[in-house]
Amino acid sequence: MFALLLPAAATAQRAPAVFTHADTLRGSNGPGRSWWDAAFYDLHVAVMPADSSIRGWNAITYRVLVPATEMQIDLQTPLEVDSMVQDAKRLTYRRDGDAFFVSLISPQRPAARKKITVYYHGQPKAAKRPPWDGGFIWQHDSLGNLWVATANEGLGASVWWPNKDIPSDEPDSQRVAITVPNPMIDVSNGRLRNTTTNGDGTTTYEWFVLEPINNYSIEVNAGQYAHFGDIYNGERGKLTMDFWPLAYHLDTAKVQFQQAKPMMKCFEHWFGPYPWYKDGYKLIEAPHLGMEHQSGVAYGNKYKNGYSGRDLSGTGWGMKWDFIIVHESAHEWWGNSVTAADQADMWIHESFANYAEGLYAECRDGKQAGAEYIIGSRRNIKNDAPIIAPYGVNAEGSGDMYYKGGSMLHMLRQIIDDDEKWRGILRGIQSTYRHQTVTTPQIETYIDTHAGIDFSKVFRQYLTTTQIPVLEYKSANGHTAYRWTNVVPGFAMPVKVFAGGVTTSSWLRPTEAWKTMSGPFVPLEIDPNFYVTAKDVTTP
Repeated sequence: MFALLLPAAATAQRAPAVFTHADTLRGSNGPGRSWWDAAFYDLHVAVMPADSSIRGWNAITYRVLVPATEMQIDLQTPLEVDSMVQDAKRLTYRRDGDAFFVSLISPQRPAARKKITVYYHGQPKAAKRPPWDGGFIWQHDSLGNLWVATANEGLGASVWWPNKDIPSDEPDSQRVAITVPNPMIDVSNGRLRNTTTNGDGTTTYEWFVLEPINNYSIEVNAGQYAHFGDIYNGERGKLTMDFWPLAYHLDTAKVQFQQAKPMMKCFEHWFGPYPWYKDGYKLIEAPHLGMEHQSGVAYGNKYKNGYSGRDLSGTGWGMKWDFIIVHESAHEWWGNSVTAADQADMWIHESFANYAEGLYAECRDGKQAGAEYIIGSRRNIKNDAPIIAPYGVNAEGSGDMYYKGGSMLHMLRQIIDDDEKWRGILRGIQSTYRHQTVTTPQIETYIDTHAGIDFSKVFRQYLTTTQIPVLEYKSANGHTAYRWTNVVPGFAMPVKVFAGGVTTSSWLRPTEAWKTMSGPFVPLEIDPNFYVTAKDVTTP
């Protein structure tokens, strides 16, 4: 996902959030969830554009972790459950907002593998401002053909299908069988296994995902599509790359989508093998700007470079490539393969994906271009709220998780000062936590351990506060004194500076206490690769 570009001057502090019972039900691994582990979702949905409704069922196969008698299954209003069945018996359930609590009849024995099927129907929430305000998108393309899609990162998968809607539990695999009116074509995640022409003027497209997948990545894209494909010879062999533009954009897509191969080469270099060789890579034209749907990236950037024809960095480098192809594909590693276990830790998705944009600029146009892109992107930082949100209530932190988080990662690279070690850390996170959900402490500990540097105060500063470190300095009696202010206790990040107008940078290792160095080195200029400020406090 990505942030909506807001004016850089919008720096007002966000009002404290007030969380509800519904937020806790959605965001916590409560008693109706914690006892079972999703293994397989068998999702079948008929999409009916005539009245903007859907009807279907999901057979949830799960592993029993501990005995239980009640199960939480999530499905958002106004959708309705018709029935729930287990072991050929209809079950009773009660609704609590967007959660259903099912009374189980059959014994739920530890280590058993069980299945419950949920039948449902209704008119799902329509996306008002997709993909940010998600749901179902009912549109027509420019030729008047029906065009339907889902985009639900914010609202979650349960906005259109029943599941355990918490990011910490991903099924091992999933079927996505979507029925649409002829002559629409549906493109969803994974690989197309079967196409069934029904006798009622509809066709069912059965897609299958062989590897773990986060719920919000499951997608419907139904329209008048064309298809072309390619093969990328990657780190794990031949990777299929499939492209699904609207039919009348086929020629344009064959040009624009050529960017996918160099993107893949760059990201495999920095992050390791593409995580989904079994399920392939797809770009699918969508009636919204874009979304990181696993193995099926939704693309709606209108075949323009930049972000809808704009450069978010203001440097010019971002106009040399297609933002949606690059940013959303970076999420295949950061967000889809390595997934935050709680919505509060979405920086693990977005900070790394933002940083990946800079790495792609570097792959394409050199190291300086990549650095300038990240530095220029800081103009979008608002410092309105911490990047990490409260846990257990389905809350996201500030949109600064993109640009500020990307700048933080860029600084870590400067401090480590060894590009191969840094690349090894990025690849190592992907290798160690491949296809897993993770927490902020896990990512921080991995970086600290493999860098051999304690970055804990740096993470606290940039992820949990809105304060930007200030390097205060002053000159007196032939010496220059310096210290950090506006920082968390114990902050001691090293920083590169240009001292006294010289053009060669040197390292300073400030703390909160004054340190001195001999020589009148005023002014001190910060290396722009560091997202900090400097202030001369010399007494006039």
